[in-house]
Amino acid sequence: MEGIYARESPTLGRAVQIGVVADRVISVSFPEEPPADAESEHSLLDRVFDYLDGAEDHFDDVTVGLTVPTDQRTVLEAVRNVPYGETVDVARVARLAGLDDEDEADLDTVREALRANPAPLFIPDHRVAGPGATPSAVTERLRDLES
Repeated sequence: MEGIYARESPTLGRAVQIGVVADRVISVSFPEEPPADAESEHSLLDRVFDYLDGAEDHFDDVTVGLTVPTDQRTVLEAVRNVPYGETVDVARVARLAGLDDEDEADLDTVREALRANPAPLFIPDHRVAGPGATPSAVTERLRDLES
């Protein structure tokens, strides 16, 4: 099922929207309300809402279609390995991605990748203490859910 899917989340106080193409998630966002043309039924949204209701889910089996530069892809793939319920710093992500955690250029690469993350939640930038694509209020709520 391809398209844009969204539902209002009372837990987050806003909607969760996912874009799917060829069985790959290509985008995740958290708009104030679902777009009028978005469908509300998708099995992945069901899983997201189960997670928001307290079910532990790492979403590591979800295929994400990344169209970012290779260095950012490496960082975002490393972020997918941050365990549920943990919060790590940017230097730890750099190490997970095979970068130098003391090189400011490598740390900037991590920060840029986190800000450019096209699929927050499935690439859990809320588990990184640093910049991310997930809005700060959503990040706080997701961390609370996982603690």
